[in-house]
Amino acid sequence: MKELFQHTAITDGIVVRVAVNFLPEQSRIEAGKWYWVYHIRIENDSDQTVQLLKRHWRITDGTGKVSLVEGDGVVGEQPVLAPGRSHDYVSGCPLSTPQGSMEGYYTFRRENGTLVKAAIPYFPLAAPATAG
Repeated sequence: MKELFQHTAITDGIVVRVAVNFLPEQSRIEAGKWYWVYHIRIENDSDQTVQLLKRHWRITDGTGKVSLVEGDGVVGEQPVLAPGRSHDYVSGCPLSTPQGSMEGYYTFRRENGTLVKAAIPYFPLAAPATAG
């Protein structure tokens, strides 16, 4: 299955692509829980090897409530990407509203020791309208 990446950000040769999908089968709308899955592809288009050290997410729900999520790596990994290589992972986001958004950045270390904050593009979380 070829994924359609809807959102892209490029920072100093590091490309972050995002595809997001609402998962009705994981959501419990009657209980006020909506769930999305997102697929991230990180591509190293720079001329140096980089390692993903940390993630920083800003998640906003439909009421404007912001949650900040920070941590080491992504899904338990701190991938090392040589020039021309990419890394894919899939994760999910629950919200208590049928819409919201996510954005943020990854902190990478280049082989020369410098740090790069690579933007994660803003992307909306929107459940399809349901007949009520």
